[in-house]
Amino acid sequence: MGAPIVFFDIAGPDGAKLSAFYSGVFGWEIDSKLAIAADSTGGVAGTLRPDPAEKIIYLGVADINSTLETITKAGGQIDVPRMVVPGVVTFALFKDPAGNRMGLVEAPG
Repeated sequence: MGAPIVFFDIAGPDGAKLSAFYSGVFGWEIDSKLAIAADSTGGVAGTLRPDPAEKIIYLGVADINSTLETITKAGGQIDVPRMVVPGVVTFALFKDPAGNRMGLVEAPG
């Protein structure tokens, strides 16, 4: 087993907008202090913070194309469309409303 992701933070100038985006698209529970509940992310706790740094975190989804459609409707942008690396991974990159680049990995089931 590799090193698990145990915490993450996502930076952007508008915490409320980021909170609405991530709770709306992925169903994450985010409190008023912008802390992200681990039980809503599959066991990984995180936070949102006001800072311009880029973070790339890969999120497992059942259908990348459907998720990218939801992302664009919620104010995000597609950075790299769904790409298949045969025998390795199916992934895509997107930017959230603050411009943070993030990744999606298509997970079976």
